[in-house]
Amino acid sequence: MNSIVVVGSAALDTIETATGRADDCVGGSSLYFAAGASLFAPVSIVSIVGKDFPHRKLEFLAKRKADLSGLEISEGLTFRWGGRYDKDFLKRETLFTELNSFETFEPKIPDHLKNSDLLFLGNILPELQLMVLEQIERPKFVVLDTMNLWINIRLEGLRKVIAKVDAIVLNDEEIRQLTGIMSIPKAVKKLYEWGPQLVIVKRGEHGATMYHSNGDYFALPALPIEEVIDPTGAGDSFGGGFMGRLAMEGTLDNTAFRRALISGTVVASFTVQAFGLDRLVTVTPEELAASEAKLIEAVRVP
Repeated sequence: MNSIVVVGSAALDTIETATGRADDCVGGSSLYFAAGASLFAPVSIVSIVGKDFPHRKLEFLAKRKADLSGLEISEGLTFRWGGRYDKDFLKRETLFTELNSFETFEPKIPDHLKNSDLLFLGNILPELQLMVLEQIERPKFVVLDTMNLWINIRLEGLRKVIAKVDAIVLNDEEIRQLTGIMSIPKAVKKLYEWGPQLVIVKRGEHGATMYHSNGDYFALPALPIEEVIDPTGAGDSFGGGFMGRLAMEGTLDNTAFRRALISGTVVASFTVQAFGLDRLVTVTPEELAASEAKLIEAVRVP
């Protein structure tokens, strides 16, 4: 399959956790995704940054043959976000949000990417996600990410996007909020009716569960991490690992989806081990393979 296209935010984050503080970390949904996906397959980024963005921090993506031609450079400033996590990482407080150039972002898909096979719609306004879908020609597989904010204030637009995608990624709180159904399996069946035939429910430190309308069901635990440094972007990098593995597999069957869920879970486990993208920059193929083997062994029945 052709390279993956991701459309989402690019940001500079200031993050505070019990382990410390990091200023101006390169982040945003598209860059966390790309850092994860590029470990397995080429990825193309569509986003926007400002004149203050440190492009040298993306040299690792160029070395992995990522396509940055869709990364627009604005005369304004880069989207900035600041957040503080509680000691247990269960709650996060937003300290500031400065949309800057991202406030007027209108994604433009370069012509050479319009026939791409795999598309990941990062966590941005549903109206922008629809704008992207109008520009891509017959993708083979489209995955949607969203959040509780859009469920609250942009539900009508979000429902339009959901009707046009093949898969959706949510956490357990979001799927209940979106469908109004407390039972996760019942909520998943409702989403099948709305459009997606693959539903992935992220459960943080408890792993992830994948449901397919063809009856396939696959649940994974999270890998045990002795010290979490920064959980920012774990969900986006999970999506990157998932899609990167699908591109590597070159098919869209139950086996490929299961392998992709394993890769996504492993990538997310590395993301939380350092601030920002740092651990995804240094992780080696050997480390990835060892963690995947460990996770497979954890779910193997003797």
